Amino acid sequence: MTTIQLLLALLPVAYLLGSIPFGLIIAKRRGIDPRTAGSGNIGATNVGRLLGKKVGITVFMLDLLKGLLPTLTASIIVGRHLTMMPGDQTLYFLWLAAGFAAIMGHMFSIFLRFKGGKGVATSAGVVLGVWPDYTLAALLVLAVWGVCFKVTRIVSLSSLVAAVLFPVAYALTAVMMRRELLGPRWPLLAFAIVVAAMIVWKHRTNIARLRAGTETSFRRKSEPLDPPKHSAP
Repeated sequence: MTTIQLLLALLPVAYLLGSIPFGLIIAKRRGIDPRTAGSGNIGATNVGRLLGKKVGITVFMLDLLKGLLPTLTASIIVGRHLTMMPGDQTLYFLWLAAGFAAIMGHMFSIFLRFKGGKGVATSAGVVLGVWPDYTLAALLVLAVWGVCFKVTRIVSLSSLVAAVLFPVAYALTAVMMRRELLGPRWPLLAFAIVVAAMIVWKHRTNIARLRAGTETSFRRKSEPLDPPKHSAP
């Protein structure tokens, strides 16, 4: 098979892998349907609130792998060919399409009547897998996510900040690595913007709650479950 044929064959595999609803599968094995409990989302955040931190981390890692594996496979397939033919935009599009297919699978799963999660973990896997062009930017943005979450304890806000910063981080790291931002490599910048926009769009209900001050946060262990009650004067 040619490189293009291999990449085309990878696209449905990436979509089907992305469509696997790990959060729903794991939660239902424990007797809970996350679609009807908590925030109603099948992602790691809601599952973690319902079943605990360890389960949430497990779901996050599995969802991340859904994006990482097909995209890293595509990176391996195109790596040598882009070195020889750096101006071949078809290879860039098909390379990134593998990651896009995985994200679309998670957001619009064929197994859930084209419904799904918000795509943060799967998108993180995708950008980590676009080696080496996105990888450093992805690591920087994950660090920003961690700092933001430590300060705010709000997953959605941290995810939105990370998503918006990713195209900027990619542009900065590309300049540092002396790689072109435009020219034949413009699909990389365009894809970074598209992924960020998709994540923001999927978080539109969270944005409304953030603006209203009603978004749920993760309490620290030292924080009381309920606010202290004061006796009447």
